[in-house]
Parts: sequence; structure tokens; C-alpha cells
Amino acid sequence: MVPFVSVADMMRIVNEAGVAETIAAIADRIEADFLRWDSFDKVARVPSHSEEGVIELMPTSDGEFYGFKYVNGHPANMARGFQTVTAFGVLARVDTGYPVMLSEMTVLTALRTAAMSVTAARHLAPKGARVMAMIGNGAQCEFQALGFHHCLGIEEVRLWDVDPAATAKAERNLRGTGLRVVPCGSAEEAIEGAQIVTTCTADKRQATILTDNMVGAGVHLNAIGGDCPGKTELHRDILLRSDIFVEYPPQTRIEGEIQQLPEDHPVTELWRVFAGEAPGRTSASQITLFDSVGFATEDFSALRHIHGEMQRTGHFTLLDMLADPDDPRDLFGMVSRAVGA
Repeated sequence: MVPFVSVADMMRIVNEAGVAETIAAIADRIEADFLRWDSFDKVARVPSHSEEGVIELMPTSDGEFYGFKYVNGHPANMARGFQTVTAFGVLARVDTGYPVMLSEMTVLTALRTAAMSVTAARHLAPKGARVMAMIGNGAQCEFQALGFHHCLGIEEVRLWDVDPAATAKAERNLRGTGLRVVPCGSAEEAIEGAQIVTTCTADKRQATILTDNMVGAGVHLNAIGGDCPGKTELHRDILLRSDIFVEYPPQTRIEGEIQQLPEDHPVTELWRVFAGEAPGRTSASQITLFDSVGFATEDFSALRHIHGEMQRTGHFTLLDMLADPDDPRDLFGMVSRAVGA
């Protein structure tokens, strides 16, 4: 019997702990796992692209546990009444190969993405930052805002989206959180006065959400919308003015903002910053860019966190997923004896 964390179970786990608190806990686990970077198998995710979107598998192992996530990205889904991103994942023991948890990961991916942004910003954002702009107010928006409010002390979030209904939704959901929420009429207006700027748009195309003249000195950028070939959000000139930090270069050079740059353009791996092997933010005028595409170790960290919370809270259902004959060699006998059962 394999424990299954359903959407309902995930919501119970998250709401009992608190959304912001869960983001913070996952952020801590991500940073701890990045500090043991050499322990992990590392491979760029395995994509299957179509005209409508992409389906991906994201596997990794630390030698004790193996985890993978199945995730899709279909920008046109919103018009169909579907989620743009859905996901599920598995955590298994390496020594037996047996899964120890199957989990929904649509909610968990939203939490993990916000947690990774927070983790990077701890080392890259200007000290004392209090204003964040959110460009793109879809499903990820509120998680980012709450994570930065709780973990980094952001007091004001400035919202803009091409769809005013998305901004209105985010404004409504963020009421009563302690954040000052400012809906804006343009990306330029949203960025005004922000020390942290997060772009999170869904269109699967090379777009220019931010132009070079919009980004001033001293800003930290989280570019989290670009996550597949041909999909970007920032003008190339912004990249040339920024110190760029990435999760796993072989994946980011294919999927991230830096797909616009030559293969040898210098970038810094975040794990090196966390470990003190490379500098993060070094001056007040520096523009730092976290070119975030999402990497399998982050989902592994999130799965490990939820595995612990699942055991602590009891919020799971047991699924009969693994055949278990009395004699491990007699799988056929188990099937044949079940006739008429």
C-alpha cells in the first residue's frame, strides 16, 4: 500500500501549517539540499513538446531517495477552463525501489516555485527591500507575494497583468495578508519604486515583458516565466547588464532567459553562492537576475517536506498500487487465483 497525498490532503497539510510558513519550510529544505549538490543525480528535464504546450519529466536522486515530477505547461488551457500547469510526483526508496509516496504536485509546484524564488532572493536581493512588482498575476502570483512578505519582509506588492481580471483576482486574494497591494495600469507603473521585480507570464513565445529602459540599478529580477525553448520575458539587453544566477546551466541555457545569449556567456550556479564559493549581491547598484526555470532537486526537496508532513498529520490515503504475492516469484499464481474473487 502506497500513501497518496491528494489535492484535498495537500490543502489540509498546507492550511494547517500556513501557506507562507510552508513556503518558508520548503525554502529552507531547498537551500539545505543545494548545499549537498554533489549528492544528487543531475539531468535536464525530459520534455515532449507540441504546438499546444509541453509535458515534462523531472527526475533526481540523492542515493537514498529517488523522486520525479510529471508536469505540463499548456498556456491555452486557461481559455478552456483548465490549469496552465498541472503536476504529480513520486518519492521512492533507492534501496528497494518501492515508492513511499505518490502526491499531487499542482499545488506543491506553486509552493516550491515561490520557495525557490525566496531562497535565491535571500542571497541576491538588495538588503532592506520592501517593494516588489509582480508582472503576471496568474496562479503563481499570490504564492510569490506571500513568500516574499513572510520570508524577506516585503511590505508592498505592485500588480500588473495583461488581463485586468487576473489582477483583480490577486488583489482580492491578498486582502488581509498584511501586504499593501497596488494594482497598476502598466508594467512600467508596477516597476516604479520596486527593489524586487518578478516576471511570471505564461505565453509560450519569445516575448519582451520588460525592456532595458525599465530596469534601473540595484534591482533584483526573478524571471520565472521562461521555462522552455523559445519562451522568454526579458529584453536581451537587460541580461547583458545583469549578473545572472541559475540553477543548472545545461537546462537553463536551453529553457531560460539566457537562451538569448551565447553558450559561453558567464553565469553563476546558485549552489555555489549558497555554499560561499561564489559571491551573490556585491553592491547596491548591481542588477541581479535569477533566471529560474525550475530544477528537479527543488521538487525533490518539496516532496521530502510533504512526505514528513504527511506522516506527521496523517493526511493521506493508502492506494493498492504494488502487487504483493505471497511468493515474490509467483506473480502469475496471484493473478490466476484472483479469478472470480
